[in-house]
Amino acid sequence: MTNDNNIETDVLIVGGGPVGLALAVELRYQGIDCILIEQTDGVVTDPKVSTVGPRSMEFCRRWGIAQQIRNAGWPPDHTLDIAWVTSVGGHEIYRVHFPSYAERSLPNYTPEPEQVCPQNWFAPVFLNNLGEYPDGAIRFLSRLDSFEQTAEGVIAQVTNLEKEKTEVIHAQYMVACDGARSTVRKACGVETPTFHPTQVFQSVVFKAPELATVMGKNHAMVYYLVNPILQEPLRAVDGDSLYRLILKPKEDGSVRDTEEAIRTAISIDTPFEIVSNVPWRLTHRVADNFRVGNTFFVGDSAHTLSPSGGFGMNTGIGDAVDLGWKLAATLKGWAGPNLLDTYEIERRPIAVRNLQEANANLQRTQKRSIPPVIMTDTPEGEQIRKEMAVGMERSGVKREFDAPGVHFGFRYESGGIIPDGTPPTDDPFEWTQNSYPGSRAPHAWLEAGKSTLDLFGRSFMLMYFDSTEGVETLTKVCQEKGVPLMSQHIDNPEIAKLYERAYVLVRPDGHVAWRGDTLPEDSGALIDRVRGAFN
Repeated sequence: MTNDNNIETDVLIVGGGPVGLALAVELRYQGIDCILIEQTDGVVTDPKVSTVGPRSMEFCRRWGIAQQIRNAGWPPDHTLDIAWVTSVGGHEIYRVHFPSYAERSLPNYTPEPEQVCPQNWFAPVFLNNLGEYPDGAIRFLSRLDSFEQTAEGVIAQVTNLEKEKTEVIHAQYMVACDGARSTVRKACGVETPTFHPTQVFQSVVFKAPELATVMGKNHAMVYYLVNPILQEPLRAVDGDSLYRLILKPKEDGSVRDTEEAIRTAISIDTPFEIVSNVPWRLTHRVADNFRVGNTFFVGDSAHTLSPSGGFGMNTGIGDAVDLGWKLAATLKGWAGPNLLDTYEIERRPIAVRNLQEANANLQRTQKRSIPPVIMTDTPEGEQIRKEMAVGMERSGVKREFDAPGVHFGFRYESGGIIPDGTPPTDDPFEWTQNSYPGSRAPHAWLEAGKSTLDLFGRSFMLMYFDSTEGVETLTKVCQEKGVPLMSQHIDNPEIAKLYERAYVLVRPDGHVAWRGDTLPEDSGALIDRVRGAFN
């Protein structure tokens, strides 16, 4: 540090939402100095995100905060059911039952299933981990005014809103986590083409302290309203008294009366109090570039997608981890010259894929035509509800809420990943764990409480299931090139079968870089490829 107004750091992160926080935690985990600036005081008043997906929970496990996310406040015995209803307390059309967290057993593909944790609980867990500047990484009430890129990095002019003074932050890299309207991305001149038409919604948060008790065993975590007036979701936010109702404006574009809308959504008499009513625009965009010089775009600054399915924040956290280890490798001096370029090459196609998956979920909900008779106690009303339930069963509406293939089944392709034979199917609904290069390395229990995933983090990991031949040579090559490598012999036929080859090289982010039944004769060429030193 030179003086009070001139601050130096390795990485400047702009924006303290969930993705900015995740990147800061990943960089700190990798031993990299970073500063995160956030314009607000960090207090979340409108908790947007509700579910931390299973892949994101695996990263929270890596950072040592998974249990804190699980203990943040969601009641373990609260229902996780999804119900399609004419109204809450009205006719139920269809229900997907999911066991509560207290009842469920772990799936065989992850040690960390998803967890409901709204943003007002999620953020403090990360803040406690990171701490506030100067001892920690976060500077609240700090606004980015301008920046310039130089050969050495980025020089940012920042206003400290608390002290009303300008500070200059010198960083080798800057990462924009400043949301869909990213000022950094716009200043870099990067376009974000629209994939589907923009839609306008209202997000209404309200308290209904007696609703769960009144609904009893018919309560759900998410209610999809299926009536002529409302066809949007109402969901429990905190598992206690807080709910969120999504509203589409009326056909003429005018805003809906929130009290009237809540009374339409809930047909039983129960007290409620409106907490907030925020308009928002649903956009489907992916930036043309995820990098300009020493500046990178991560999360909503790089892509925005429909919340249907809950892939948005989780896609952003995936960006943060992919970029985080690559920045760390570059700053520590062992990365090849092309490693940082693989961030965009690997993550942009995943953003497009997840955008289309989320839009398919959205379209399935919005395509239904709802005849008014569905609300009635008549034989016609009952018949329509039955037919709709059959259609929902047939179209697999459960997929939106149980989509491990979307969360885990994506596969990176870049110069740093070495293909091997025919890749597995791209269909997320056909996904099974596999070790094909670019895929997330499979989870299996090595012993009670220890997953194969716990082996990955700050270095490459060579897993070998057969002979040690060549391991020493590879280790020596890595030492010479300064590339961190650990190796693990696993004597377990079940895990060997899951990993499909005698040798599997896994990157710090837990994705497979290379696999084979023998180690290559030229270990140097292999290590150069995976560290980003390729032509």
